[in-house]
This record gives sequence, C-alpha cells and structure tokens, in this order.
Amino acid sequence: MPFAAHSAESSWPIKGKPVRVVVPFPPGLGTDILMRQIARKIFEQTGISVVVDNKPGAGTIIGAQEVARAKADGHTLLYTIVVTHTQNPHLYTKLPYDPFNDFTPVTQIVRSATVLVVKNDSPFNTVRDLIAAAKTYPDAMNFASYSAGSTSHLNGEILRIKSGTNMIHVPYKGTSEATRALITGEVNFYFDGTASAIEGYKSGMYKLLGVASDKRLTLLPELPTIAEQGIVGLDIVGWQGIFGPAGMNNDVTRKISDVFSNAINSDEISSLIVRQGNEISGLGPKEFSAIVRRDYERWGKVIKDLGLRLN
Repeated sequence: MPFAAHSAESSWPIKGKPVRVVVPFPPGLGTDILMRQIARKIFEQTGISVVVDNKPGAGTIIGAQEVARAKADGHTLLYTIVVTHTQNPHLYTKLPYDPFNDFTPVTQIVRSATVLVVKNDSPFNTVRDLIAAAKTYPDAMNFASYSAGSTSHLNGEILRIKSGTNMIHVPYKGTSEATRALITGEVNFYFDGTASAIEGYKSGMYKLLGVASDKRLTLLPELPTIAEQGIVGLDIVGWQGIFGPAGMNNDVTRKISDVFSNAINSDEISSLIVRQGNEISGLGPKEFSAIVRRDYERWGKVIKDLGLRLN
C-alpha cells in the first residue's frame, strides 16, 4: 500500500508528484549506484516514485545550490557526502549556500571512509613503508585527490603534516582521473572512497595500505587503520546523507527519514552498503543535525590549521 494511503494527515507525498533526489556526482559512481537502488526499493515498499537527478560539478556545489533554492515540500532532496556541509563552507570564501540556514538534515544514510591506496606493483605495503620513502626522498612523493578540498585531498594533507614529510598534492577532476593517474604512475598514492577502493583492490589494480577512520572496515577487517600504523588525526568519519531545503515541516521531514531508513535496512540495500565498504546508519533528523554540526567544527579546525582556501 502506498505510503500516502495511511498518512492522510500529511501533505507528503503529494499525489502524482515524484520525489526528485539530486546527486551531485556523475552517473555510475558509488553514491549514484546506491541512491538508484534505494529509489527502487522505496517504490517497492511504498509506491512513492523517486527520480535520481545527477548534477555533478564544483565539489558538490552545483547540486547543493539547486536543492537549497527548491521548494520545501519534501519533493526535492539532496543526497550528498560530508564535504558539502562540513568542508566546503571553510574552503570557499563565496559559497552560494549556507550549510545550516539553507538546508534541513533528514537522514544519515551511511558512515563511510577513505582508504589509502597504491598501485598493485608499488613497493609500499604499509603506511610506514610509504612514509619512510617520503623521508628518504624529500619532494619526490606525490598524491592524487579527486578534487581540491575534498576528503581525499584533506586526508593526504593531514598525512603529510602528521608524518613530517613534504609530499605534494596533485588534484584531479573526479575519481576516474585520480585513479588513472595512480595506475599510470603519475602519482604515488591516493585516498580513495571505500567503494572504488575495494573495487580496485578486487580487480588487482590496487594495494590497500590503511583506512582513514576510527575503526577497521567491516568488509576488510584485516586492513588496519592509519592510526594503528602510527599516524593519528585521520579518524574523522565520513558519511552520506539526505538533506532537504530549509523550512521543511517537521512531520514531513520525519516521514521522509522513515521511508529512507526502511529502505536501507532492507536485506538487499544493506548488503549493497556493506559490499561498498560502508556501514548502515539511518539516523534521523535530530541525530543527523548534531553530526553535521560536530563534523563542521572538526573539519573547520583541520582546514584552518592547513591554511587551505579555494576560490
């Protein structure tokens, strides 16, 4: 039975109107794949039509700006990563949205991380190997990121500072370009997202040296964290979550949160999340709001200490 049928007191969903979820990444990436599967599951469970709309570019800013300007009726949502609300505001002097005043946090979908990867024929087998080489050959080590200011970039800078080395950052436009640079030998290492890191590992392209998180990955329990290998500070947990425009009705926000939480807790979606190297969350508006605020402060300190600004 459609969700609206037993929620007559709510104005959401509006009959005949699909829910559009803006994904600020190109089709085919881990976030896009997961959201499309969630959309299908929501339709199966509730009869609500969810349309995924890819709006990539500018470090998630293009997609975020579109949702910030949308009508707050619960029919335009944003599915994004931690960078949008906790990193971009500290990196850009002129950001076309406010992370708190322009959005309503709805649901944290997953907890995630980045993984330090090297190409499969790299001489490095541990983080300590990599750092030792960077100290032996100053200015010779470099690392990719999928964009300047991304978690991939910031974790590389934290590693550089905490290890006392002079590793050089080389930004690329997206995961595919950064991966190509690693495989062709243009760069020595890269902090990749969990889904693509695991895919690269299983295909034989990568070796995985460590995970930048507060604990080991459930899918790869043998892979140590960066902290376990002697470098502290790379433990700010990443996430992916649903946001709406500011001013959404509290009851509508809760109902949307419940719909997404029910979908991700299904066997099919939860197994996909685990296969991508992430952990199921499903935290609601209040809890998710607190996490966004906390991580905004934590990443703000990191970015300020690094002295990073993007224009």
